[in-house]
Amino acid sequence: ANANANANANARRKSDARGRGRRRDVARGAASDEPKKLWGGRFSEAQDPLMEKFNESLSFDRRMWREDVEGSVGYARALARARVITNDERDALIDGLGEVGKEWERGAFAAKAGDEDIHTANERRLTELIGDVAGKLHTGRSRNDQVATDTRMWLRGELLRIRAHLRTLIEIAVDRAEREVDVVMPGFTHLQSAQTVRWSHWLLSHAAAWQRDDQRLGDMIKRVNVMPLGSGALAGNPFGIDRQLLAKDLGFDGVCPNSMDAVSDRDYIAEASFWASMTATHLSRWSEDLIVYCSQQFGMVKCSDAYSTGSSLMPQKKNPDALELLRGKSGTQIGSLMAVLATIKGTPTTYNKDLQEVWHAMYYTVDNMSDSLQIAAGCLATLKIYPDAMERGLCAEMLATDLAEYLVRKGVPFRETHHISGAAVKLSEDRGVPLSSLTVDDLKPLCAAFDADVAEVWSYEKSAESRDTEGGTSRRSVLEQCAKLRAYLAAN
Repeated sequence: ANANANANANARRKSDARGRGRRRDVARGAASDEPKKLWGGRFSEAQDPLMEKFNESLSFDRRMWREDVEGSVGYARALARARVITNDERDALIDGLGEVGKEWERGAFAAKAGDEDIHTANERRLTELIGDVAGKLHTGRSRNDQVATDTRMWLRGELLRIRAHLRTLIEIAVDRAEREVDVVMPGFTHLQSAQTVRWSHWLLSHAAAWQRDDQRLGDMIKRVNVMPLGSGALAGNPFGIDRQLLAKDLGFDGVCPNSMDAVSDRDYIAEASFWASMTATHLSRWSEDLIVYCSQQFGMVKCSDAYSTGSSLMPQKKNPDALELLRGKSGTQIGSLMAVLATIKGTPTTYNKDLQEVWHAMYYTVDNMSDSLQIAAGCLATLKIYPDAMERGLCAEMLATDLAEYLVRKGVPFRETHHISGAAVKLSEDRGVPLSSLTVDDLKPLCAAFDADVAEVWSYEKSAESRDTEGGTSRRSVLEQCAKLRAYLAAN
């Protein structure tokens, strides 16, 4: 019995020693300089260095440092209002976050090993500045709702700046359209000469597409500006946070209505990428027109040297590289949209780390569209036009429709006049002369309704002026379109 008692006592002493050793190891670990992860308590093995690199996002999400600080300041106030922290603790958190923000602002913030994202980096630095009270900031908050909030705050600010660039482009188009309203040019379908239009009408055809882009952007910003914060990891916040007041503090129009959706919703990234793809497509089509018009074969416009480059071999070359790059970047932008959709489509509800990848598309979209719209505005503002070359591009055959319409006004059904005018074109081609050189005697056999006043058809200016309905290419209509665009920009 004594032997058994001694053996049990020895076993207990060994167990106690092991326990004390483990506690000392934990204490040493807590006091060491090893980086402490926000999620590290569950893990006992060191992370593979390659996994650290694979997982980190600070290298690109550091761009959101300001929004992360501002979001945390707002959340600290919300915690105090809910009596989760004291007012003194709130003030300490806000002062400390202010210092963190100042370090970022002056380029003095020093990232350290273990700072895997902007949220971790800022909280780590906050702890260094104000101590343990920093650990209360994340109460009830997850990086899931934190990152969704930061990105929405960052994106809304960038989209407002991009919208200003888009509106500048529209304004330049309207200014030029008013100033150059008397210039006529060939209008094309299938890249074949079609009908006479005004240069201003061509400008406004692209401004109309850009107006739709502006409308879509204004509508989309409303959906971006909805707050996920207070959703926690997925199930909501258990500390009575007033989300509506928090949303107001952070400049949001409202809150995401469902916490599970809030942390996994990336529609706003996909929608921003689609908007950018559509706008870039419009810029690409505009660029393609100008690339053609500035070729030697057309010679109707010329790009400024500021937006052109030369050839390393051919001294005479002046290439419209700005326009070509706008055309090319539309393809990259569309590819970025496809990447976002492909990433989102396979993720189960709610948050999954795949979603980190869509931030690349968000940053690319903002950078690309900001640059593209400013380049487009510069190209258009400095573009030189050659009205004489535009007029030389006009040909009498472009008035074939006007010839048919002349007969319509004489009472002949349009379907018949279309065939008659086509026969006149064939006659001029067979003779090798312009359509306008055909006399009344030449035309009478085709239709008895032709008379001496047919000579009035052969005026390009009159042709343009005859299209006087709303949205047409007459001078009055073009100036009306300019006025409507100005009114739209003033009202929205």
